[in-house]
Amino acid sequence: MLKFRLKLSTVIILFVCAVVTLSLLITDLLITNTTSDSIEKQLENKAITVSRTIAESQIVKEGLSNTGTGDVSIQEYTTTIQEASDVLFIVVMDMKGIRQSHPDVKKIGKAFVGGDEERALNGEEYISRSTGTLGKSLRAFTPIYNKNSTQIGAVSVGISLQAVEASIQQSHRKILIGSSVGVLIGIIGAFLLARYIKTSLFGLEPYAIARIHEERNTMLHSVHEGIIAIDREGMIILVNKSARRIFKQASLMDNEPIGMKINDFLPGTLLETVLDNKEAELDQEQTINGVSIITNRVPLNVNGQVVGAIATFRDKTEVNHLAKQLTGVQMYADTLRAQSHEFMNQLHVLLGLIKMEDYDEVNHFISKLVNHQTHEVGSVTKHIKDPVFAGFILGKMSYARESHVQLTIHCETEIPQPERPEVTHELITILGNVIDNAIDSVGKRERKEISIALSYIDDLLSMTVSDTGVGIPEDKQDDIFLKGHTTKDGNHRGFGLYLTKRSIDNLKGSIDVESVTSVGTTFSLIVPYDQGDEIR
Repeated sequence: MLKFRLKLSTVIILFVCAVVTLSLLITDLLITNTTSDSIEKQLENKAITVSRTIAESQIVKEGLSNTGTGDVSIQEYTTTIQEASDVLFIVVMDMKGIRQSHPDVKKIGKAFVGGDEERALNGEEYISRSTGTLGKSLRAFTPIYNKNSTQIGAVSVGISLQAVEASIQQSHRKILIGSSVGVLIGIIGAFLLARYIKTSLFGLEPYAIARIHEERNTMLHSVHEGIIAIDREGMIILVNKSARRIFKQASLMDNEPIGMKINDFLPGTLLETVLDNKEAELDQEQTINGVSIITNRVPLNVNGQVVGAIATFRDKTEVNHLAKQLTGVQMYADTLRAQSHEFMNQLHVLLGLIKMEDYDEVNHFISKLVNHQTHEVGSVTKHIKDPVFAGFILGKMSYARESHVQLTIHCETEIPQPERPEVTHELITILGNVIDNAIDSVGKRERKEISIALSYIDDLLSMTVSDTGVGIPEDKQDDIFLKGHTTKDGNHRGFGLYLTKRSIDNLKGSIDVESVTSVGTTFSLIVPYDQGDEIR
């Protein structure tokens, strides 16, 4: 059953809205409480300031001193202050709690209502909340003293609690409006952010990106070629399994390569130069701690900008192994073609003799052919115990006869079968290319002779190939094993002796060349040769 997945835009909008709403809710609570406290504090300070002002008024002090005369100056003064300060009431009372002023003149001369005036009549200044004739109010009490510092009364300034609550609610409404606008802006911002992110991700959802990432990693690690990639700063960002295997062969896996500078991990690498040159380098040979590789280095371009470089490479020995297999197959094909061509020529001779009804000559030709084949094949198979190598030699003899070249094989000792089959492929590459060069060399000579001597002593196989060809000039003898070097016409030449030298090196053998111009050339080849079980 498929799991239900929300779209990235939906997730972002919901998340941003939740965060913004929660943040604004917490902010609203904090601001509301702070604002309420601040408003109450301001009103308290206002009330206490007005009460102190009344308590210090000479009019009030003189009026309290003359209360018995019915002085109305206190009422007039407090009414003026009440209207100017916008408070609920200002009540001045004597030491008995009898009102000397009140917004309602009918209540002047009556006792103060509320029950919270005792402390003020005892000389204490304070704030209280109580219910009087004008309803619930916040009250500030301040004692009144005459010039002799004797308390002669107290003043109470009241502010309606309903007004306080109305002021707090008005402030809260403003906060709610601001929070609502903030939520709306958050929703719009979340929507725009979601669109921007999705556009940047080419419209892909997170689960699709995760799947592509897993598929990419699987593909990168499953390919046989090694892959290493760097970013614009030359930091390694990718190394697949095949690359790690090759680096392990080169003893370079002591540290985790991801995150390292490419030049610190692979000193002497040319991968970083691709970042500067911005040009690909294909089929380049490189050696890493003695491990030869064939590598391709390519810059990574995104929107016309080089953001990194990637190298794909393969162990050169594996490439060489494939080349050797192809070389061996080519040698076998050439051998079979020569034998087939020689056999067809012999059949044509027999057909001609039969048509001429010269049966004595037919008998003589067949007897000669059988004796020659028996001697040639028997001599080779008697001394060379590896059937593949023996078949190769017989094929080269047929190819030489087809080219009108006299090729002789001399085995000084028995040549056993090698312990490892791949040695045979190396020998075919070595002798095949040397013999082919010798046949080409004697092709235009009057005396067309090639001799091959083979011997096996003390686990060493010695092979000597001598020809009567044109020879190799002395100044060219050092270059004959270079890749692409040739004295022949045509393309795709100059690889035979190069492959020969490489196969000799793979077997840890040696090669020596002696050549005299217009006299001939001798190749002396020695390779280690471990004997295997003979086929009997």
